[in-house]
Amino acid sequence: MWHKKLVLKKTHDVCAVKTPKLTVVFIHGVASDSSVYCDVLRYLEGITSLREIRFVTFDLLGAGVSIKDDQLNYDYKEQTEALHNAILRLKTRAPLVLVGHSLGSLIAMKYAGIYKKTVQQLILVSPPIYTPEDLEDKAFSLGIKAFKKALSFKNPKILKEKAFNSSMDKIVLNKNNYKTAAGLKTGTVLIYGEADQFINPRNLLKLSRDNPRYISGLKTFGRHGMSRDKYNKIREILEETLNA
Repeated sequence: MWHKKLVLKKTHDVCAVKTPKLTVVFIHGVASDSSVYCDVLRYLEGITSLREIRFVTFDLLGAGVSIKDDQLNYDYKEQTEALHNAILRLKTRAPLVLVGHSLGSLIAMKYAGIYKKTVQQLILVSPPIYTPEDLEDKAFSLGIKAFKKALSFKNPKILKEKAFNSSMDKIVLNKNNYKTAAGLKTGTVLIYGEADQFINPRNLLKLSRDNPRYISGLKTFGRHGMSRDKYNKIREILEETLNA
C-alpha cells in the first residue's frame, strides 16, 4: 500500500495573460502520457480568442514523469486523489474545465462526480463508456483482446505493466462507468468520431437523452485519437464558455 501523498506531475502550464479567465486541465489516455496534447496545445494557444485561458497538462500515475510504483493500485481513488492534489497546487481562482481523452475522460468524469463544486465543465473526448451488458458481450471481449495485442506490437512490455493492466481493469472496464456518467451534474460535452472503433456511440447518445440537462454530444468524422476535427470542437466549446 502506498503511504505517501499522491500528486500528478505537471508537464505544461501556459497562459498569455497574468489573470486567466479559465483554467483548462488536460488528462491523457491509457498507454500514453501528456505529450499526446502537444499538437492540441500548439493549436489552441495560437487562437487569439483563447489567450485568456490557462492551459495545463499532467501525467497520470504510472505515465510520463509521474509516480510509477507497483505498490500503487492505479484505480479511480488514487488517480482522482493525485489529480486533486495537483489541481490544488495550481492555486487557480479561475473556473476549471477538465478535458479528458479516452481513459482520461473517465478519470475527469469521476473527479467531477467527487469534487462537484470544483469543476465548471467537462469536455470528454472519445469516452469509452461501456454498460455492464457491453462488458459481458463476447464480441466486446474479443475487441479488448485485439486492442491489447495491437498495443503490444508497439510496446512489447506494456501487457506486463501494472499501470496499464490496472487502468484497463479498474477504470476502463469498470461496470459502474455508465451509471457514473448518467449521474453527472456538471455541464458535459461528449466529443466522439464516427469512425472511432473503441467507443459505443449508442451509449453516448443514450446518455444525452437520459441526462439532457447536463450532457450533450458532438459527433465528428475522426477516429479515436486527438485529431484536428476534435481540436476544433474543443476550441468552439471553450470560446462559448469564455463568452457565457
